[in-house]
Amino acid sequence: MHTKLYSESLYGINGIPITIEVNIADGLPRLDVVGLPDQAVSEARERVIAAIMNSKKFFPPKRITINLAPADIKKTGSFYDLAFALGVLLSSGQTYIKDHLKTSVIMGELALDGTVRHVNGIFSMVLNAKEMGFTAAIIPYDNIKEASIIKGIDIYPVKTLDEAISVLEGSVEPASMSNHIDFDDNIDTMLDFVDVKGQDYVKRAAMIAAAGSHNFIMIGPPGSGKTLIAKRIPSILPPLSFEESLEITKIYSTQGLLSKGASIVTARPFRTPHHTASYASLVGGGHNIRAGEVTLAHNGVLFLDEFPEFQNSVLQTLREPMEERSITISRAQGSITFPANFTLIAAMNPCPCGYYGDSEKACRCSNETRRRYLNKLSGPLLDRMDIVIEVKRVEYDKLTQETPINGVTSNDMRKNVIKARDAQRNRFKSLNNTIFSNSSMGIKETQKFCVLDDDAKKMLNFAIRKFAMTARVYDKVLKVSRTIADLDLSENIQGAHIAEALQYRITL
Repeated sequence: MHTKLYSESLYGINGIPITIEVNIADGLPRLDVVGLPDQAVSEARERVIAAIMNSKKFFPPKRITINLAPADIKKTGSFYDLAFALGVLLSSGQTYIKDHLKTSVIMGELALDGTVRHVNGIFSMVLNAKEMGFTAAIIPYDNIKEASIIKGIDIYPVKTLDEAISVLEGSVEPASMSNHIDFDDNIDTMLDFVDVKGQDYVKRAAMIAAAGSHNFIMIGPPGSGKTLIAKRIPSILPPLSFEESLEITKIYSTQGLLSKGASIVTARPFRTPHHTASYASLVGGGHNIRAGEVTLAHNGVLFLDEFPEFQNSVLQTLREPMEERSITISRAQGSITFPANFTLIAAMNPCPCGYYGDSEKACRCSNETRRRYLNKLSGPLLDRMDIVIEVKRVEYDKLTQETPINGVTSNDMRKNVIKARDAQRNRFKSLNNTIFSNSSMGIKETQKFCVLDDDAKKMLNFAIRKFAMTARVYDKVLKVSRTIADLDLSENIQGAHIAEALQYRITL
């Protein structure tokens, strides 16, 4: 007897539909899985047989063939166990399926006792199923939170194979879902900028970077507060929009990184890979292609401390995602494009010993040593940094003073950031949600929205001649000055805005 069911698989961070055909025929007892399965899918045979028998059902001693279509796509993971078992039971006449559930997708890993286990990527797979016209989804009970966000498809969470059989027979109603989302990302529990003593100039630059989603690099001696400031940047980032949150949730669901019990990601990511990170861990890759840190930081911040200590080949791969806001991983079996719209925050010392130019401690490095150290950062990579500033040692009197009760807090800075982002959202609303921040503007948008007054034009023309700016640096200065103008709620870019933007472009 032949049975057809439907499931889903993952390709990158997106779901793809899979048709599962189960056929039982006379012959020597055997269960074969065909359709380009990987090892995990092939091993499902043993899990399915044990789960059926331990659920007090009969496993037919016949020739059973399970086909996964389309056959030219490699099937990976343990998503199909539950569908395999239900297909065998349907084909052997031990259960039946109601008509309204014939257009449902089935995902779940089986334990040997018939328990249905959590699988990664349910959010992406159920979302794709809904878009493909499926009306219901049978999923593991532990995945109910992330599936609850998706409207327009009936969700049947099950804990065991027996419960899944009851669903097929129509004796179970779909789960009642609550779609309320709280985007309060607990700003009050985060590290606060009020704890940073001195460094007002750097804190101002950090606020501008957050307001316009600008790439930002801090250069200074050890202990000057670079990491301290970087770790507080999440506390001034604007809240996520619902669309941005869905994009991040798709990524984190497929990588198994959703917090336990969470339905959706409500706070912007802040990723801090170590400088020993490999190429694959930073930009993505591996045998079964996985997303890297640049994708996990999508719509958030990627913080690279000890910037020049990263492998040169790894740093150079950042150039494409910084420019294109995505990263394409190509392998012999195909290519996958991952989103990578992140803000890069970097920190580094000015030389290997860290004290070049320091007012208190002498540098031990030779000019050649320092040159080799800085040469790890190529010109094209530095060109892609919007803000490049020097962080000085904190003065002793500021270091020893008590934190002021009425000091500028992260909440104060965040209010300014949100006002600037609101101005950008209103400016770009005619662009059909393709641009959300000043840093994402292309050439046409920069020409249209970066309107300079006369003083600004004169100052920028002078700077271009004096500093021999590249076209990319010129573009970065315009975008940063646009963000500074937004913080001032100014419609046009003024001379003071250009002057401040130029201060954030020191030469190494």
